[in-house]
Amino acid sequence: MQKNWKFKTGIALIGVSALLFLAIAGVPFLEVAGKVKITATTVLIVLGEVTFWVGGFLLGKELLAKYKAYLNPKTWFKNKPAPQAVEIQSDEPTQKENS
Repeated sequence: MQKNWKFKTGIALIGVSALLFLAIAGVPFLEVAGKVKITATTVLIVLGEVTFWVGGFLLGKELLAKYKAYLNPKTWFKNKPAPQAVEIQSDEPTQKENS
């Protein structure tokens, strides 16, 4: 199935958004003045948010909600309900029925 340009661009923008947020962790290690670090952090946050939401707009609200749930750290360690065991019924007689 051929993906359209909106889907590919949306995924790319969300990926760029993640990279921008990860880059914030490196800002304190730059050898520049404190004001430049504050400005760089602010710019990275704003650009990260803008690219995320533009990418989400291109992908659509359903897919954006799915990715946002994956990226939410509050949901990473929640216990998921165990799958229910399904009892399979067979038409063949069991051992006890044969005797």
